Amino acid sequence: MKNLQVQELTLAFGEREILKDISFTMNGNTRAALSGANGSGKSTMLKALTGIIPSDSRKLSVTKDSRISYLPQSDIVLPEKSIYETAEEGYDRFQSILDEITFYEEKTQQGGDQAISAAEKLSELHETLLDSGYWDRRARIETILLGLGFSQKDFKRQCREFSGGYQMRVALARVLVENPDFLLLDEPTNYLDIEAMTWLEDYLKAFNGGLMVVSHDQEFLDTLVTEVYELFNGRLTRYVGNYTKYTETREKEIEALEKAAKRQQEEMEKTEEFIERFRYKATKAKQVQSRIKMMEKTEIIEIPGHLKKLHFSFPPCPHSGNDVMVVENLSKSYGDTSIYSNFSFLVEKGERLAITGRNGAGKSTLLRILAGVDTEFSGIVKDGAGVKKGYFAQDTENTLNPDNDLVEELETVAVTKDQPRLRSMLGSFLFSDDDVFKKVKVLSGGEKSRLALLKILLHPSNLLLLDEPTNHLDINAKEMLLKAIKEYEGTVIFVSHDKHFIKNLATKILYISEDGPEFFSGGYEYFEYKLEEKEARWKIERKARSAPPLQEKKAGERSFEEQKARRNKAKSLEKEMDRISKEMEELEMKIKEMEEESLKVEVYSVSARIKEVLAKKESYEKELEEKENMWLEKSQELEDYLA
Repeated sequence: MKNLQVQELTLAFGEREILKDISFTMNGNTRAALSGANGSGKSTMLKALTGIIPSDSRKLSVTKDSRISYLPQSDIVLPEKSIYETAEEGYDRFQSILDEITFYEEKTQQGGDQAISAAEKLSELHETLLDSGYWDRRARIETILLGLGFSQKDFKRQCREFSGGYQMRVALARVLVENPDFLLLDEPTNYLDIEAMTWLEDYLKAFNGGLMVVSHDQEFLDTLVTEVYELFNGRLTRYVGNYTKYTETREKEIEALEKAAKRQQEEMEKTEEFIERFRYKATKAKQVQSRIKMMEKTEIIEIPGHLKKLHFSFPPCPHSGNDVMVVENLSKSYGDTSIYSNFSFLVEKGERLAITGRNGAGKSTLLRILAGVDTEFSGIVKDGAGVKKGYFAQDTENTLNPDNDLVEELETVAVTKDQPRLRSMLGSFLFSDDDVFKKVKVLSGGEKSRLALLKILLHPSNLLLLDEPTNHLDINAKEMLLKAIKEYEGTVIFVSHDKHFIKNLATKILYISEDGPEFFSGGYEYFEYKLEEKEARWKIERKARSAPPLQEKKAGERSFEEQKARRNKAKSLEKEMDRISKEMEELEMKIKEMEEESLKVEVYSVSARIKEVLAKKESYEKELEEKENMWLEKSQELEDYLA
């Protein structure tokens, strides 16, 4: 098994120490999460580990011929190629072998003793390529691209034609195609819809190598990881278990930390009081200086920001009727493309309706229609009595006043009783200390989105329409929002791909796909089960509808889809034959038992019993003959398929 050992990884920017003597070990079984507050240095650590940015010190010990692949969170530059060609770059590691093959092929043509040794070397190189799966790369690349949500007709399209989110998927595909020994992923689920995320989870479960992942998706981490590394104040600490186990362990530790921090604060206040009282008394000068030195040496106890208990509560809900929203015969099209056709449903008071599905299926469009922003549709969309809506869109930050600071912006919507709590509320949404006095115009896109979400939530309403509300929130902030919405007395309709958020909040799920909208009233587990069934059918249909392969097939050559269909059929026949074989073995055992019983002397003393035994034996023999015929039919069918 291959190993990766990191020791004394240190990095500082000026006086700020980002990484302090980091050490850890990975092997082929490692499934680790890298956790920490925003800005704690997680991405920096991965970049320093892989050498993308220089570190002040680093000792890296790795098993010979091990390969490390890294997916950054952002700043990805793709080549001027098609997405298939870009993904195929994951096989560039074989270029040196291909060059050697070319070299030795030329040697074989020169004749003599060199040709013999060159031929032997060529055989070794070809064997290496065969064992590596290089010749099956097309099937592997297509599997990964299809799993991440691309269709075969997308394969020839240039990377630049896709949105930033889909370009991230191309980059992820390229990294997965590399099939490294150690895989480092920084927020791989960003921009993935729920289907692509489910596929990635399954892929990584089967991945044969060490994995370290940074993610704000708790369900994703709980599914995959068996250990968590926490980066806090430049130090790295390991915790055994999945992410939920880690938070439970840290919660107990933090309770003790909070008590210790409180005692420390009380002691420091007493010390400061002593210093101020006796600072100018000569008789106390020695004691004062001693306490000043002690204060300077005291290491302040800090609580990790990403694990601090956050709290947010909604303003009181205005009263509304039981029927919050009625939709009748909704139809919506973009040109010749129909998004919804005669779609009807009712949203009742108190419901938490999750809208999920593939990117581009029309989820945000539906939310805009329900919010009254998009009026280009046919049908009826009617608000219930007394409904007051709060709508958060992914571009809502454009409604912010750039010249306001954060507190001023919230004051425009906050009710009077919430005014004193605005700074603490901003803290819950990851704005701390002097951040609250920043002007809106200097905020990043993610910061503006968080501020816009908080602004929507502070506005008194009884129907919340939220489009991807957990984007740009860390796990702790997501939990805070989840708890607040659970306590919220109004109705919520939200678009999300966050499994943990949906699983713990939704009372009903609306799944939107190419087949149209479909409601699921059971729990998330039932939805996931039905989704797996639908996904399997959807993939088959997608392959049937997709464009021809990249290269024209030669006469008599089968396409990838045809070959796969034949392989699947052959596997199905083999399974059926195995099942029949086991049944035949069982019947043969039963026949033998009947034969043994018929030979017992005591059986002959009971005429009725011997007749029963012989009848059973005859029945088993007849059934065995039928099974043998079935097996022979399946065998012949399999031979025909393999011919």
